[in-house]
Amino acid sequence: MAEKYIISILTDKTSWMNKYNIELKHLLENQGHKVFCVSSPEDLPDGDIAFFLSCFNIITKKYLDKNKHNIVIHASDLPQGKGWSPMTWQILEGKNIIPLSIFEASEKCDAGDIYWKDYIKLNGTELIDEWQDLLGKKIIEMCVKFTQNYKTLTPVAQTGEENFYRRRAPKDSELDINKSIKEQFNLLRVVDNEKYPAFFTFKNKRYIIKILGRGNLCRFLACIRFEVNKRSTYA
Repeated sequence: MAEKYIISILTDKTSWMNKYNIELKHLLENQGHKVFCVSSPEDLPDGDIAFFLSCFNIITKKYLDKNKHNIVIHASDLPQGKGWSPMTWQILEGKNIIPLSIFEASEKCDAGDIYWKDYIKLNGTELIDEWQDLLGKKIIEMCVKFTQNYKTLTPVAQTGEENFYRRRAPKDSELDINKSIKEQFNLLRVVDNEKYPAFFTFKNKRYIIKILGRGNLCRFLACIRFEVNKRSTYA
């Protein structure tokens, strides 16, 4: 009979990853594990495995000690690409093969021993919702695989030269009006239409641009038509 574990999934409240945690929790519970989804280290229960998925701060030893294993999945070929928003930065660099490293968390940023690496393959056209969906599903797959196999896995210390990505800010979504859309398409692929939309400045005035793929555009237009019809009904 397979062993049953107490598992926690820690993700910041505002992260896009939360909707994928619902599926991950369901899959793990179906395997007989007891699963907690929390948004703060203070809420971590004592247990066997804690997955830190899309956490914006380093977890201190006080909270790492609550679980036997503390697992992070980071979208880069560690020790290269430590830090913030690694997949976003690599898309901006024009990369279509995005590595993912699964490792034990430590008190240093993205510095723990690595269990294995996987990757996501892009075609170069995916907008943020699409590539986040690929990433979310791959993270679920890796978490389930770790839970099923971790007692047979041996992590390996990181080796090689490290580098870090800085934290991105809304100002990083600014378009250059002197460059073509083609030249800036990768930037349009990583902007968030609501949280940090693309924008440009012309004659001291700021303009916001929202980008939608065909499927999302159809849903967007359908919402507009519904809203117009609803207003007409009550006019």
